[in-house]
Amino acid sequence: MSSIQSLAALIKPVGSLSPEMTISDVADQLLQPSHKAFLSLPVVNRQGRPLGLISRYRLQDIFMQRFGRDLWGKRSVTEAVNTESLVIALDTSLDEAARIVTAQLQYPITEDFILVDKHGCYQGLGTVLDLLKAMESRIDQRNQALSRALQELKNSQAHLIQSEKMASLGQMVAGVAHELNTPLGYVKNNVQLLRDLVQPLLELAAAQAQLSQCLQDPATPTDTVEAIFSRVQQATDQASPATFEEDFTPLLEDTLYGLEQIGELAVSLKDFARLDRAMSEDIDLNDCVRSALVIARNALKDKALVTTRLGELPLLTCTPSQINQVLLNILNNAAQAMTNSGQILIKSWADTRCAYLSIQDNGAGIPNDIQQRIFDPFFTTKAVGEGTGLGLAISYKIVQQHGGTIRFASEPGRGTRFVISLPLSQPSPLQRSA
Repeated sequence: MSSIQSLAALIKPVGSLSPEMTISDVADQLLQPSHKAFLSLPVVNRQGRPLGLISRYRLQDIFMQRFGRDLWGKRSVTEAVNTESLVIALDTSLDEAARIVTAQLQYPITEDFILVDKHGCYQGLGTVLDLLKAMESRIDQRNQALSRALQELKNSQAHLIQSEKMASLGQMVAGVAHELNTPLGYVKNNVQLLRDLVQPLLELAAAQAQLSQCLQDPATPTDTVEAIFSRVQQATDQASPATFEEDFTPLLEDTLYGLEQIGELAVSLKDFARLDRAMSEDIDLNDCVRSALVIARNALKDKALVTTRLGELPLLTCTPSQINQVLLNILNNAAQAMTNSGQILIKSWADTRCAYLSIQDNGAGIPNDIQQRIFDPFFTTKAVGEGTGLGLAISYKIVQQHGGTIRFASEPGRGTRFVISLPLSQPSPLQRSA
């Protein structure tokens, strides 16, 4: 039935009854093996136009009466025909035909329906069961097509979310790389200075080794020994402990400080991405704030002064890498909203049910006419190539999946404040999905 596209495929070429036939003749017709599949037979006049249907149920009602066959058997079939039988044109679509049939469908089903051409002439019968099966097949096909479309949409959504994550990751990596350049630069410079500082020590060691060999050889000329001894004296003067210690210790301490900064960035990056952690765990939301600030430091340092007022928070169950992504998106947006040196205030607090986080900036704010759309996917006010419009949409979805809420208030020209609330105990579906 999957190939049925029109009513023509459902035609049953059933011979029609003439109005001159008696009711007994019709009963004999319905008893023939070729007609057992039909609930009714059409009565058609000489012009080929259907007058109606006479059904098995109607004949049963007649013949079940006392002396029914004797009283009705010789009467014309037109006295028992249902003139209100359903007639459908062949050029009617399957969907429309199904709508017409089901609108008049009664239980039990007692009649088939008549199919006519565009001139209204009888062409055959259609059975309700065949029509319903054809529609069921079409619905199955449409459901399969919708399922494929839904799966493709989910795949596209996953790709878009991944693209947004990669874009955020690209910004993050660029910021971290920039932050690493400064300590790496002076660590490299210090190592070069230390190499130059150690060079006199290496020359002194080489001269002393040569002098030792000469002294052990009795055949060494006195002039040679004196020349080498003089060289040792010069190397000793150049590698004086006072000068060496004066330069060496600060360089070494500065180098260690630079390496500590690099290590701090590496730890913050690891904590931000949670690469070595379980996807769902109990964390302090303040730790997420600190990690996000380190990662976003390059984007913020020339744009805004960040002030934190982090309260004491209980541990909450969440997926830290996702919460970090939300914070990074909001911080980056805050930085981009600053035209001159601005301020960002981050506060955290908790009650018996939720932990709260507020991120407030004094940037350009969000125009009133677009405030209702900022969480819509693909909506962005940034120039082409500067944003996908998915950052806040993904952030909204992440917070929602954690059972929390994300709200904002904004006044153009004065800034924007986002408030995130996360329940302290997550429902089990989050932990299972993680």
